[in-house]
Amino acid sequence: MREDLIWRPLTRGDARTSADLLNAMEAADQVGEFYDERDTLQELVDPYTDLERGSLAAFDGDVMAGFMKTRYQATPDGVHRITMDGGVAPAYRRQGLGTRLLKAGVAAAGELHALHHPALHLAVDIHKPESMAGLAELVRAHGFTQVSYYQHLEHALGDAIPAAPVPTGLRLEPWSAANDEDFRLIRNEAFKTDRLRAPMTAESWTSKITNQSFRPTVSFLLRDEATGAPAGMLVTMSWDADTAATGIRDARFLFVATQEAYRRRGVAAALIGHALRTAAGQGYDRALVEADSQNPFGAINVYEKAGFTPRLRFVSWALEVPHR
Repeated sequence: MREDLIWRPLTRGDARTSADLLNAMEAADQVGEFYDERDTLQELVDPYTDLERGSLAAFDGDVMAGFMKTRYQATPDGVHRITMDGGVAPAYRRQGLGTRLLKAGVAAAGELHALHHPALHLAVDIHKPESMAGLAELVRAHGFTQVSYYQHLEHALGDAIPAAPVPTGLRLEPWSAANDEDFRLIRNEAFKTDRLRAPMTAESWTSKITNQSFRPTVSFLLRDEATGAPAGMLVTMSWDADTAATGIRDARFLFVATQEAYRRRGVAAALIGHALRTAAGQGYDRALVEADSQNPFGAINVYEKAGFTPRLRFVSWALEVPHR
């Protein structure tokens, strides 16, 4: 490993160089994710990311050569799952940076766990593209095991969109400030068993979801006309950096969720169909979704019936840390 690199925690002032690093990684890994300074700043100001204790970056002068960043849970249930993100610029790979960053991330997770939820079990999660060279060997060597994968799918909005009527007794609502809390609560309830989607506090929802990349005019909720109860929702995001880099305007359906009492009634299909038609009408070129391979409700099949086709896979790795 090079001895002239400078190692220090990330700061909010690193947004620009973080975006440069992530875009250099994209050029090599070709995942389809691009970043600008606003995007990376949004990650750096996350209320559940402790940059001083939970991050580390390597710098070659003004260039960020690699980084790791952890995110702890505010309200874990049984197991405190800390998510670790990171990467190394292509020009600095195979030089030991990834190993040092991974070890630092596991150590940081232990420190954050002891600070916030020491009575619980700890697990460290990594979620990365299946095609990322060398990653599987690196994480396996440090005790991580593959637990699931997330299938990413796409739908060209010039293609036919299957009919999916709103189920009888439900009405469709666009997102508004008045029903925003219903969106968050549906998301938390529907994904309560999803390892990577911990419950979101109101603060986290505002920071991570209703920010500059949120697309309210392509986000919808279905409500029970008789009781007023929310039945399901769909949240759409779109990143300007992706559009600028590719010329393709994507509508990413970040969350498609149905409340338990309304499942198997066509709620998800109706939301997806309406969002596809709305996105097409607003000039989007493509819709994107992802689904957990372990989703018990057959989400991948729901998306394929709506016309989505597989694009790439992300792998979810986990390190279960013994309770002390």
